[in-house]
Amino acid sequence: MKKTKVLERNQVLFLFTLPILIMYCVFFIIPLLMGMKNSFTDWSGTSANYNFIGFGNYIKIFSDERFRNALVFNFKYTFLLTAATVAISLVIAIILNQKIKARGFLRSIYFLPAILSLVTVGLIWNELFYRMIPVIGEVTGWKLFQSSWLGSPKMAMYAILIVNLWQGCATPIVLLIAGLQSVPVDLYEAASIDGATAWDKFKAITIPYLIPVLNMVIVTCVKGGLTTFDYIKAMTDGGPMQSTESVGILIYSHAMQEGKFGYSVAESMILFVIIALVSVLTMRMTNDKKVGD
Repeated sequence: MKKTKVLERNQVLFLFTLPILIMYCVFFIIPLLMGMKNSFTDWSGTSANYNFIGFGNYIKIFSDERFRNALVFNFKYTFLLTAATVAISLVIAIILNQKIKARGFLRSIYFLPAILSLVTVGLIWNELFYRMIPVIGEVTGWKLFQSSWLGSPKMAMYAILIVNLWQGCATPIVLLIAGLQSVPVDLYEAASIDGATAWDKFKAITIPYLIPVLNMVIVTCVKGGLTTFDYIKAMTDGGPMQSTESVGILIYSHAMQEGKFGYSVAESMILFVIIALVSVLTMRMTNDKKVGD
């Protein structure tokens, strides 16, 4: 009798998850399988006729210098984005976790960028860089600000990175504040009695308790860096001179502008595998440390 009730309960629970499971299959699993199939073809994206070419697209991609350059850009951008996001978010979270005036207001202000769309943020900052930066350079006489960073192959990536950090640090700050509030105050008091410095307490108490949150932040940043598209599309469209052309922009260009849909899907499959491998590696590295280690 008891087993029957458990079985009925499990069936009811399964029915509640069924709509989500169906949507997951329709909007993720099926498109993924169709994409895998199309990556082995020369389909243009519009033609009804196409040919299976096996691993032709993949072989061509690995010898494509443009793809390699885009991949190098992605890795460099991802490293800078992840390091800067963790550092900036952690510092701001620690400050906002202290007993300071207008703490609730400041937390709201720092989270405000997160509610804006990526394209909107990109377009706003695009105007700021083209109109404000030259004015600053004219007033101060500094060469660094005499022209828009978005027009410089050396500075364009850093301009996009600044915009990404301005908006991208909002959610990590909230997560890290929640993580800081979970650290037992007794541990800090005991460490102070033992003569531990602020750095000792941060290294031995704060960081181990923040490992789960940092793990989430790092994986999210890595994924965001490797798949970056919106900011670049809105601000530089891969320019100048392809200096900010990410893999996402390259995939879009091949599919929508050059009619190489099968080739672009193969590129997206390679990017998918890279993101999966990097995410697993990142999680294993960060999970090596636990509270109390």
